[in-house]
Amino acid sequence: MNNSRLKALLGAGCFSLALMGSVMHPAHAGGLERGGYDIDLLFDPAPFTTEAEATYVMPDRKYENARGPGGANLGLGTSADGAEGYWVPRIGAKVQVLQGVDCMVDYSQPWGAHTAPGIWNGALSNIETDIKSDNYAGTCSYKMDAGKGQLRFIGGLFYQDISGFKESLVNVFPALTGRVDLKTSGWGWRAGIAYEIPDIALRASLVYNSKVKLDNIEGTLDLTSIGRGITPIYGSTQYMPDTLELKLQSGIAPGWLAFGSVKWVNWSLLQSVPICPVGFPASSCFTGSPAAVTSLDLMYRDGWTVTGGLGHKFNDQWSAAGQLSWDRGTSHGYGAQTDTWTLGGGVAYTPSPSVEIRLAGAVGVLTSGHSGELAGENGYIAGEDASYDFGNDLVTAISGGVKIKF
Repeated sequence: MNNSRLKALLGAGCFSLALMGSVMHPAHAGGLERGGYDIDLLFDPAPFTTEAEATYVMPDRKYENARGPGGANLGLGTSADGAEGYWVPRIGAKVQVLQGVDCMVDYSQPWGAHTAPGIWNGALSNIETDIKSDNYAGTCSYKMDAGKGQLRFIGGLFYQDISGFKESLVNVFPALTGRVDLKTSGWGWRAGIAYEIPDIALRASLVYNSKVKLDNIEGTLDLTSIGRGITPIYGSTQYMPDTLELKLQSGIAPGWLAFGSVKWVNWSLLQSVPICPVGFPASSCFTGSPAAVTSLDLMYRDGWTVTGGLGHKFNDQWSAAGQLSWDRGTSHGYGAQTDTWTLGGGVAYTPSPSVEIRLAGAVGVLTSGHSGELAGENGYIAGEDASYDFGNDLVTAISGGVKIKF
């Protein structure tokens, strides 16, 4: 292989790994996923690298034909906006600790959700829900020669803070609202393996991220509108999902690189989160029990995301990438998270060998469906307080980032 072809392939590989992240994050994934997990910075060949990026996602989900309990028209409006725009930030730094040993630390917001349909026929179910997360992670790898390339072993830990609130009607006439505020935290770990052949910009990686046990869910229930004051509450032990992701990339021609990934997320862990007053034993705190004052119904099924794309390096300063992704909806009869198709693209500008500036965007389709009653655990039926339809809706996003390395 001549030096010019090697340089072109390596250039495509280096830019692509960074740019793929900016292209991929805007995809409107299922469950509570926003930025998800990303450790691509760990593979950067520079001795020290730092990067920061932010994505703004704009889903345009519309609810139609909304009805209240038993299909009743409550006279509060049959349509509503079903999703709010949101930011997804990420910042990280990677250092080569020893020959063959690399470590990175990063901050991200992997999970979240924000819907604010307001006062509508489904307001007994939801006026506004906002869930946020903060993830602090440390990940290291050790690589060794193996055949024509290098074998890399990956491991790390992460800590998550999760908080949120839900507001809904507790009385229709007059319209009186109640609010639940919750917070929790937990630890997780990751392990993976990768094989790389730098000469042809080939990389294959398989990374598993563990479940995060949330056994300290606590908060308050505010029913002051109906004279019941504020009650300390707790939720039964829950888990944020474990994930498994396979990523592949390879140079296919001078300056060209193909890449793809398949990701599984165990969203079926999250069905219904019962909320009970402090003082009631955990054994009696389950959805539908007399002790549960309310519940956060999610009723998810597992998520799958499949992505494929191409990257091209035009010269030493400019590169570009494009991709198509499909995300299987985690809703299956309750909720509005149906399949999503997303087309993304981005460019990278490298004014000097130590600086890279990235800009990416995406446009996608949120497919149509219906939300209504769905049987869950313990004979509980979600969706009895609201039903609605939704058509094919648009989601767009824009992302920007900068990488500095030495």
